[in-house]
Amino acid sequence: MPSKGFTTRNLHSDRAGGPEHGVLHKPVHPSVAYAYDDARELAEVFQGKRQGYAYGRQANPTVAALQQRISAMEDGRASIAFATGMAAIAAVTLTLLKAGDHLISSTFLFGNSNSFFRTLERLGIAVDFVDATRAGAVAEKVRPETRLVFVETIANPVAQVADLEGIGALCRKHGLLYVVDNTMTSPHLYRPKTAGAGLVVNSLTKCIGGHGNALGGAVTDTGCFDWSGFPNILDLYRKGDSGEWGLLQVRKKGLRDMGASLAPEAAHTLAVGSETLPLRMDRACANAMALAGLCAAHPAVAKVYYPGLPDHPQHQRAGKLFSAFGAVFSIDLAPGSDCFDFLNSLEIVLSSSNLGDTRSLGIPVAHTIYFEMGPERRKAMGIGESMLRFSIGIEDQADLLADFSRALDRFRP
Repeated sequence: MPSKGFTTRNLHSDRAGGPEHGVLHKPVHPSVAYAYDDARELAEVFQGKRQGYAYGRQANPTVAALQQRISAMEDGRASIAFATGMAAIAAVTLTLLKAGDHLISSTFLFGNSNSFFRTLERLGIAVDFVDATRAGAVAEKVRPETRLVFVETIANPVAQVADLEGIGALCRKHGLLYVVDNTMTSPHLYRPKTAGAGLVVNSLTKCIGGHGNALGGAVTDTGCFDWSGFPNILDLYRKGDSGEWGLLQVRKKGLRDMGASLAPEAAHTLAVGSETLPLRMDRACANAMALAGLCAAHPAVAKVYYPGLPDHPQHQRAGKLFSAFGAVFSIDLAPGSDCFDFLNSLEIVLSSSNLGDTRSLGIPVAHTIYFEMGPERRKAMGIGESMLRFSIGIEDQADLLADFSRALDRFRP
């Protein structure tokens, strides 16, 4: 249905290709193995000469349906689903980079991604962390061994917005693989393909699944990168259409060999959750905008980090790139306020580490998800000791505003 809108196409994607028995949702296929009447067919599936399923670690009908859905969302040529978003990031970097290579990453990075890139350094892959809000900062670090540039659309938790288009142009100029983590925006608000991203990563656990009830991740090949010039593709996979080489290597070495497979039950849950992505995101973003504005005007808050506010350093960029400003914002409380007491004073907001949920969630950043990073690295990322991050859900806006107003008034200086 190429002429239909995002929501319509996404909602009806399970029926593409003729679903079993006319079902409305792709059913769960729990089998891990598949039998063929002719053993030659089984061999052809293993060798990639025939479409089919051989073993559940790298292919499953329910997971395949979700992968097709994600590809359509991102306007990509193909996707691979993983057990988590971090598994997707690990598979991409470990299978496409080798010792001696160089990776440039945004310094404004999800804590676990940052931790994993430090692990890459121990494996002989050099990593430079830069201010991704400026393409010039990336350009300064490019060297002959550079193979990959990794950024997030909106940084978590300080909400810096990367110069996505400028970095994309830089990567095209130097022939670098451009990987964009789209988790904070989701393909409903933004498609990194428009900035030239070769690979797009999504944590399906977050906005796409949207209900906090299943883990999952995905990597999508947008078709923007020329894999024929990428030196790290193994000879074994340099066959046929070069546009398939990168994802083929990620699937074989990063999924089949490493085994971080998405279970069919989780794939089904995530697929059903994704059907309401646009509706949920539109409401959550509107709620976040209202709450960010309330906090920005209240004396109990020293600073609000949300790209939807006019004083955000990348407000104009975010307005140009994204259809809305996201459902996550952070605040620094006024000096002397206790971030734990403030969070405990909220009635609707739940203290939880997830984001992109239907429910509003809050977390003290420095003491939890970024605690392991240490004070110096947190300071470099702009994370203060009193910072609270909120992932806003789809509750009634009036109720959320009343809840925040009561808590803020309690902490008025």
